[in-house]
Amino acid sequence: MKYIILTLLLTPLLLHCQSLSENNSHNISFHGKKITDNNIQSFQENKIDFLKNNKDDIKIEGKILSTCPMKGCWMRLNIEKDTILVRFKNYGFFVPKNGSVGKSAVINGKISVDTLSVAQLRHYAEDAGKSNLEISQINEPEITISFLADGVIIRN
Repeated sequence: MKYIILTLLLTPLLLHCQSLSENNSHNISFHGKKITDNNIQSFQENKIDFLKNNKDDIKIEGKILSTCPMKGCWMRLNIEKDTILVRFKNYGFFVPKNGSVGKSAVINGKISVDTLSVAQLRHYAEDAGKSNLEISQINEPEITISFLADGVIIRN
């Protein structure tokens, strides 16, 4: 009889613990190619080498500053002291449109320095919900560090 009572008392506790564990696993989401968070490289320590040898894949981590609120087709990351524009290989996947700002992201892919045309900048501003006035004031291209990701991990 003691075992039955003990089982009845402990079962809800065990189910609650299992539920907490399952909820914690939902704090990580994978997008694109499934990657791991192993072997993350320091962007600041390797920045010059990364930008010179941009044919190899790298894996870096940063904080999400913004994502495309229209489709999730780009995001901006703060990686150490730089802001990087992240796009997704062949538009093969997207990231969540909402709820990612402030979260940590691990990205895997290729890095480069790009010049974004006025048309591209206006498109991104339109996606981000900027006003027509703000969009019309974009009249010069912008040099930026870009990243073409084939896989992304987003975590809290």
